[in-house]
Amino acid sequence: MHNYSKILIEKYFEENSFVLSDIESFNYFVEKELQKIIEENKVIEPTIIPPNVESFKIKLDKIWIEKPEITEADGSKRPIYPVEARLRKISYAAPVFIEVSSHINNVQRETFTTQIGALPIMLKSNFCHLSRLNKDELIEKGEDPDDPGGYFIINGTERVLVNIEDLAANRFLVEPQKTGISQYLGKIFSESGPYKIPHTVERLKDGVYYLTFTRVKRVPLIVVVKALGMIKDEEIMQIISKQKQYDEVLINLFEFANIKSPEEAMDYMAKKIGITQSKEIRLERMQEIIDKYLLPHIGTKQEDRLNKAFNLCKMLRKFISVSTGETPKDDKDHYMNKRIKMSGDLLADLFRTNLKVLIGDLLYNFQRIVKRGKFPSIKIIIRDKLLTSRIYSAMATGNWVGGRKGISQRIQRVNYLNTISHLQRVGSPLSNTQENFEARELHATHLGRLCPSETPEGTNIGLKKNFALMAQVSRDLKEADVLKLLKNAGLKTV
Repeated sequence: MHNYSKILIEKYFEENSFVLSDIESFNYFVEKELQKIIEENKVIEPTIIPPNVESFKIKLDKIWIEKPEITEADGSKRPIYPVEARLRKISYAAPVFIEVSSHINNVQRETFTTQIGALPIMLKSNFCHLSRLNKDELIEKGEDPDDPGGYFIINGTERVLVNIEDLAANRFLVEPQKTGISQYLGKIFSESGPYKIPHTVERLKDGVYYLTFTRVKRVPLIVVVKALGMIKDEEIMQIISKQKQYDEVLINLFEFANIKSPEEAMDYMAKKIGITQSKEIRLERMQEIIDKYLLPHIGTKQEDRLNKAFNLCKMLRKFISVSTGETPKDDKDHYMNKRIKMSGDLLADLFRTNLKVLIGDLLYNFQRIVKRGKFPSIKIIIRDKLLTSRIYSAMATGNWVGGRKGISQRIQRVNYLNTISHLQRVGSPLSNTQENFEARELHATHLGRLCPSETPEGTNIGLKKNFALMAQVSRDLKEADVLKLLKNAGLKTV
């Protein structure tokens, strides 16, 4: 038996790389995610436009990247291989192209393709020159055939993006509080594209349940449900619990029984958060806040409101059943409630933020020239150095968007095992100066996912972990994909 297992394990590692998940994550980012980020910022409308024009829009249409190349001092371009990037202290990066069109009075005028920057390429990914080479070809190109790839070369240094474990978005977790007014606290990070918005649910001394999100601080949850269009008290009660009437909810329903239409509820919320303009503007602003920032992962359109109301009721039911001890409290350290951000996700965050900076710069340049009475061609106002330098700087220093430090690290090349270990590292966003005992402990759900013994001693113990050797990270499935899988398995929608 011993012999067979040895053969099996050998075969597994012949076919599967240690860093396979990371490489897949990067491929997904370039092939799918880049285009999605462009779709989020598709239409750019300057506020200052030439006086003889009614409307002017700039549209970002397509984005793609090519294979890594280098521009020599005389302006000539040619492919570059990683070993040259290491020796000449340059970055192993590929040009990013984007198709842009301008629309004057809703008629398309100019369309052109321009380079908006360079993206560092992960070694051995689909976009790397090494991805399809065999052992002998790799040696010929000056590479170690056993090198797993999965890292980047920035200004000649090999840098790895360390995986980050984070609390899962879009999951409602209820935990007891040691301090504060509310005995229990319910939290959900609602994430959808560029938005990541924390929501909290609490019960204060008056027995009323309050919801907090973005600028909306502590508004009664029942009022929010009514503002979303679920008006009947009986209906709200039914959705929260079919089996038994919760007295807790009744108190809340009595408290706000006088609110009889979504408009009244919206107005109540608007006054509560201090919007003081006339009633029309108040309602308009409140509706915008609710559609855009309340549980955006469910949707950001008006027709998603009822769905949001259902979800709020569901969250309230869970909050009550945890606080009465019917269901156990949620465990933050259970790996079911965690998600791993790999290179692709980290780069997506970086690219999304810096694309917004690029668009802001483009608008500024456009409006500056229009004020002088000229009408610029868009070709001139896109600065390709801006995006490149910001991405390089984040990857060279490790200072990421959102104030995270040490995301990109210089790869450890003490020996082969040390390198493999560094490529498999998983960091926690918690600070290493606080105690955080629970977070540092070995949790039963780490089994087969994270190595139980490989962690540094000292302040970082248990916060820096490493993947188990055969661990693979699957991609985050979207709701539609899950529903498709369930339907294929023979389930029907109710």
